[in-house]
Amino acid sequence: MLSFDQEIATLARALIGTRLLVRGVGGTVLETEAYGRNDPASHSFRGPTTRNAAMFGPPGSVYVYLSYGCHLCLNVVGREGEAVLIRAMRPEVGLVRMRERRNREGLLLSGPGRTGQALGVSLADNGKRFGDAEFVLEPCKDAVRLLVGPRIGITRAADLPWRFGLAGAPGLSRAFPVQGPTEQTDATGDFIPR
Repeated sequence: MLSFDQEIATLARALIGTRLLVRGVGGTVLETEAYGRNDPASHSFRGPTTRNAAMFGPPGSVYVYLSYGCHLCLNVVGREGEAVLIRAMRPEVGLVRMRERRNREGLLLSGPGRTGQALGVSLADNGKRFGDAEFVLEPCKDAVRLLVGPRIGITRAADLPWRFGLAGAPGLSRAFPVQGPTEQTDATGDFIPR
């Protein structure tokens, strides 16, 4: 069982390889980014607002925000004021519906804006919970090898190595550094010491 109440970078790692479905549409999580409570790049850095209220809800809450005025981005809330951005997924369930929403065949879930659009998330989803009928998150059953790198698309604390990806997976939002580190986890998302 996946625990949402854990250190945010650990939660971001544990989400890689899970199966995420929004109202019956989705697939395997391939790429995530962590945002902590005391992180100057986080929406929660200056405290609760109307926009980020879902980040201060219980662990396992849904946080959706509007990026650049046009892209809805899906996040998994961890501890208070912390969330994991879902950056990319492997499309597996509901392909026809995702193609209709994206009005295209390819790049359905590669990038947080595309992912939000293909999954059909809305601002009305804020505060809903993973584990209910609409937002299903199934734990990864296999060990995974993770890519680790700095977060992208931000200007503050961009050097933190809080972006994680499934090694060897096509469909990541952007390539990881060529010589970037990798980590190994077991089927529960726990680290396997080297």
